[in-house]
Amino acid sequence: MISSTDFRTGLTIEIDGNAWQVVEFQHVKPGKGAAFVRTKIKNVMTGAVVERTFNPTDKMPRAIIETKEMQYLYNDGDLYYFMDPDTFEQMPLGKDAVHELAAALPVLVVDLGGAARVLDRGGERGVDGRVE
Repeated sequence: MISSTDFRTGLTIEIDGNAWQVVEFQHVKPGKGAAFVRTKIKNVMTGAVVERTFNPTDKMPRAIIETKEMQYLYNDGDLYYFMDPDTFEQMPLGKDAVHELAAALPVLVVDLGGAARVLDRGGERGVDGRVE
């Protein structure tokens, strides 16, 4: 568990089942009242950035996010298949997750517990999707 006082830029935490990355943080100690941590956090799956305030005693789990460079293999109906070139492990992704990036080689896929986001080297251009 990570305390909000341990926030650093780039840290990824889990809040309400979603992965969030700390974009900005500021420890604030007003003249009156208790200290707090003011943050801007970005949802890893949707890209939405929100401002949120945490108490210094708030604790949350660190989100473990695995990123891999994957090679597009083929599609079969609504599923697109990608392969890890190091382990040859194949990963199916739904049509909505891949969208038009299936033909772009190589593709970067971020996987967080079955929910995937397809990224390319130019940044986020994919659409959220869940492998079922």
